[in-house]
Amino acid sequence: MDEKIIDKTIYFLGIGGIGMSALARYFLQAGNHIYGYDLTPSDITAHLEELGATIHYEENVEFIPEQVDFVVYTPAVPKTHQEYVYFEKNNIPIYKRSAVLGMISSHLPTIGVAGTHGKTTTTSMITTILHDDHPLLAFIGGIAKNFNANVVIDDHAEMMVVEADEFDRSFLTLHPEVGVITSMDADHLDIYGAKEKLVESFQLYATQVRGAVVVNEKIADQLRHTHKVVYGLSSDCDYYATEIQLYPNSADFILHYEGKQMPVHLSVSGNYNVLNAVAAFAAVNEFVKSRKSKGDFVDCVSNSVDVHAKSGRDVLDLEKWVASLSVFNGVKRRFDYRIERPDFVYIDDYAHHPEELRAFITAVKKIYVGKHVCGIFQPHLYSRTRDFAPQFAEVLSMLDTVILLDIYPARELPIPGITSQYLLDMIQNDQKYLLTTDEVLPFIEQHKPDVLLTMGAGNIDRLVPRIENQFKVNS
Repeated sequence: MDEKIIDKTIYFLGIGGIGMSALARYFLQAGNHIYGYDLTPSDITAHLEELGATIHYEENVEFIPEQVDFVVYTPAVPKTHQEYVYFEKNNIPIYKRSAVLGMISSHLPTIGVAGTHGKTTTTSMITTILHDDHPLLAFIGGIAKNFNANVVIDDHAEMMVVEADEFDRSFLTLHPEVGVITSMDADHLDIYGAKEKLVESFQLYATQVRGAVVVNEKIADQLRHTHKVVYGLSSDCDYYATEIQLYPNSADFILHYEGKQMPVHLSVSGNYNVLNAVAAFAAVNEFVKSRKSKGDFVDCVSNSVDVHAKSGRDVLDLEKWVASLSVFNGVKRRFDYRIERPDFVYIDDYAHHPEELRAFITAVKKIYVGKHVCGIFQPHLYSRTRDFAPQFAEVLSMLDTVILLDIYPARELPIPGITSQYLLDMIQNDQKYLLTTDEVLPFIEQHKPDVLLTMGAGNIDRLVPRIENQFKVNS
């Protein structure tokens, strides 16, 4: 595949996915003709159609244009899909989304952000820090509020920031200059089989990083790399945070690095967002040092670098990065405040793994001490529910009231005995319920919690505006 792809007809199988839609926008902006299929329409597909993409929502080869130069597909679409079979039969080149992303990144110095949790927010923070000063290309696994998009496409991009997804070993197509690894909790066991295999893939990803690998202190001992940079909350780390203060919608802390200290204010809350911010700062700093050492990125963030040539650092630039973090507005469905009133708070989050739920619920409990917290959770995948049922039950038991929705199957067929009722029975909480989406609003109206949470990676996002509209009307 050539570096410059212009005036081609490109077909996307699963175009509405967060990663697929970002690539579709990239190729649209480059001047290509974009067609695609997705299972259901969404805000993302509607926006792509507004930009000029032609999309259909029925599995039917008759909607495929006569001439297609190549196909991009997501592993979430089975290879038995009629349209995939059609492309194979007609010898039309088919590329995984990750392979295309790897091709694009091979032409630009890249920061790749990996991890089972935290990668989307960290990717968005890095993009926010760098964007004001240099044209870049960024592929984000969520809608970054600062850009209202999952992709940033600047003309004449000088660098790339990319979320490196471990699902299906997708991140192994990337060879970034600086890598970040935020976490390596067991996940995607339907792909890897065991956590050890997952860790092996992260290790392989680390070996593909050409420069520094920025690693969370909790997993630093599990990874080998000649240039490992550790971040966290301990003074043993290369970059670390102290004096953390959490508030609704914000956090303050002191950032320590290279013998320096800087106060940081975030417009997002949660200990894990503090850690994401430290990782983002570390990644940018290591990236800038790497580019400067190569002599082709001297004027990296400001025009005043030469003034500070003796120290090799520009303090004003570093302060500017911190200022950028302070105006980072978060990512949709990541600790996403939807309603904030004295009598009622509603927060939505994408958390769908036990450790993500633990971090989210813990942060909420720290902020809203003494408040009644009701959480609505939609389990994602039968296999994940089966593999982590005890952990899910333990974490969800932290809530004052637990509501489960039916499992969102995504790409999977049902597994006998693995249901939301199976999980509900394991939760140690007297206030626990299994509801349909239509039963949720009446339940909330009747019980009126102080703080309401929605959590999950399935189609629970469609419930979010219904809750928001109902309680804004009743405010």
